Amino acid sequence: MRETVRILLDPDAVPEVLPPSDAEIESLTRTVRRHLELLIPEVEATVRRLGKESIPRYCALACVGDARRRLNSEPSRRYGGVAGHARRLARALDALCDHYEKVGNRHGQAGG
Repeated sequence: MRETVRILLDPDAVPEVLPPSDAEIESLTRTVRRHLELLIPEVEATVRRLGKESIPRYCALACVGDARRRLNSEPSRRYGGVAGHARRLARALDALCDHYEKVGNRHGQAGG
């Protein structure tokens, strides 16, 4: 998951590699979508074990809501077209990975 995020969000990390082509962005977007669809319920289940007044729970559930909104949105030329949409999905995935790792590690689970 993190590797896909890195490809979309940090094309300068490997200077000799060109930014993803349109076909690669389409493929990466499908991959990020599948990752989000898998991770959203995992994050929800993990954070629901926390107390209702827990700040990490509140933040993670807000992130889940944002990820769902992004999954339901469509690319817009105003916001970078398909590449911008893919990057927004990748940022949502990255944030969910962070929440899963932080909360999961508190409960003795391996981070993803």
